[in-house]
Amino acid sequence: MDAYPAIEDHGLIGDLQTAALIATDGTIDWFCAPRFDSPSVFAGLVDRTKGGYFGVRPEGTTYVTKQLYLPGTPILITRFLSADGVGEVIDFMPIAGDKATDRHRLVRMVRVVRGQMRFRLECEPRFDYGRDLPDVEITEDGVVFRGRTATMHLAASRARQRLIQEPITSNGNGVTAYASLAAGDVGGMVFDTAPVGPIRAVGADEVLDMFTQTRDYWRDWIGRSTYRGRWRETVERSAMTLKLMTYAPTGALIAAPTAALPEQLGGERNWDYRYTWVRDASFSIHALLSLGYTDEATAFLGWLSDRVREATEHAEPLQIMYRIDGSPELAEETLAHLDGYRGSRPVRIGNGAAGQLQLDIHGEALDSLYLADARGLGMSAEGWRHVARLVDWLCDNWDRPDDGIWETRGGRQDFTYGRLMSWVAFDRAIRLAGNHGRPGDVARWTRMRDAVYNQIIERGYHPKREAFVQHYGTEVLDASLLYMPLVDFIAPNDPLWQSTLRAMDEELVSDSLVYRYDPFASPDGLQGAEGTFTICSFWYVDALARSGRVEDARLTFEKMLTYSNHLGLYSEEIAPTGEQMGNFPQAFSHLALISAAVNLDRKLDQEVGSPATPTAGRGVRQPA
Repeated sequence: MDAYPAIEDHGLIGDLQTAALIATDGTIDWFCAPRFDSPSVFAGLVDRTKGGYFGVRPEGTTYVTKQLYLPGTPILITRFLSADGVGEVIDFMPIAGDKATDRHRLVRMVRVVRGQMRFRLECEPRFDYGRDLPDVEITEDGVVFRGRTATMHLAASRARQRLIQEPITSNGNGVTAYASLAAGDVGGMVFDTAPVGPIRAVGADEVLDMFTQTRDYWRDWIGRSTYRGRWRETVERSAMTLKLMTYAPTGALIAAPTAALPEQLGGERNWDYRYTWVRDASFSIHALLSLGYTDEATAFLGWLSDRVREATEHAEPLQIMYRIDGSPELAEETLAHLDGYRGSRPVRIGNGAAGQLQLDIHGEALDSLYLADARGLGMSAEGWRHVARLVDWLCDNWDRPDDGIWETRGGRQDFTYGRLMSWVAFDRAIRLAGNHGRPGDVARWTRMRDAVYNQIIERGYHPKREAFVQHYGTEVLDASLLYMPLVDFIAPNDPLWQSTLRAMDEELVSDSLVYRYDPFASPDGLQGAEGTFTICSFWYVDALARSGRVEDARLTFEKMLTYSNHLGLYSEEIAPTGEQMGNFPQAFSHLALISAAVNLDRKLDQEVGSPATPTAGRGVRQPA
């Protein structure tokens, strides 16, 4: 393989149980199986020599590459253009269904659309994060990779002709092959993670059926979106990306399909995001409902309700994140044998932040349950009983220092955002009880809600800075507080908020990009700096629009769209150079994009006096 590609130089494919990243040079350099949070099969993205990869590229010619998605789908087309011809690799994964399975298939179709082209194919899987090097058995119909932890097949397919005409050769723990195709020729391969029976070539009709079924599934799914606003293509691509990161058997949304991609090159801020955060779950319910995806929102609500039930049955707080099946074990481990993306060590799997106390998640959970209830997705009597217990627990614990939304490792503080979302939890619980006459200690919840409100006004607002600050006793600003008007804690035209927004303009905003906080002014227990946070930039769009600066909001949103990659995907952060950094793609970023687009549509429609469409004028948080 060549040197590390840029993080943004990748597309994502998936089957709703796991996913793969494919670079613009045609290399699959990240794939875990059988689940998002399983050990890797290909991990060249975090170690080019020991991680494993699956590459298809032209041989013996100078070419340029382009990538696009087949319209209305996440079927990825990588195009190679040369003077001699134009070739394409079409990558997709057939839908795995909503029952957990070990069998997942990477289908790679290769064709030439003009002239002729010779391709080099290399497949070097490295099971268990590169710790299990498989033995190779080459047969007439493909390759068997046998390791200690898994056996997988690479089967040749026959479409208009056999793709590989020359003998496959072994290079130790992988294989190399060549194929020469002319215009109109089509062939391919299927990489199978849990093959049934002996290896066999895959017939042309079978490959075509897999392609057609996958295409039709996605076009039917995206066709159910109710969004008809100004940024339809962008919003629909974000929606499909979120769907790709949803584990169908449980409805859980992962934060990102990757692990250990750095927030700063050469730095230590390299985390594993292949898990489900309660916060992400809650934000996703807002975004999905705003696009009309009730089934997905319902499935996620079920996952969230199960976590609330488990917490209250054991008299414990909600854990901030879980595995996609709901299990809480996420012990953090360093993979010392891997070099890391461009030498960014350590490479971590698991996530030690799972044990942190982050009080804000209760507010995000209650806010999503409240919105769902307002949209007709009511909860059961048993579900309400567990929610009431969770709110009772928060009554006793909201005034504790916590670790904060950004999972800093510099010690607990009285974070203002944690208090803000505790206020949201009490407020939404009171509304839910009142709207349906449900039992609960509403009098106590009301006292707690008012106490939190008064404390934030008295201690969270810094008179000298004329702004709400990150935590009590500091002057540091924090972009998470852009959320204050979004949850109706404060009116957008309130002088306290207007001065806070001006302070953020001056200190945290760089053009359209927003830093979450200054790590040098507020030590977070980690070395180095970081880029701007994409979710914060989209929150900023929403805050501007709500504060009456609609034109500023629209320009900022349009600028943010220029920072996506060539496929409309976003990672977690954007470096000062404009390069995307951190795990990729990031659910947080796409959730915030959808919410910003829907709410900005609503504000723009209000300005012209007539909504463009019925759904374009419906804000994400209308029920609040």
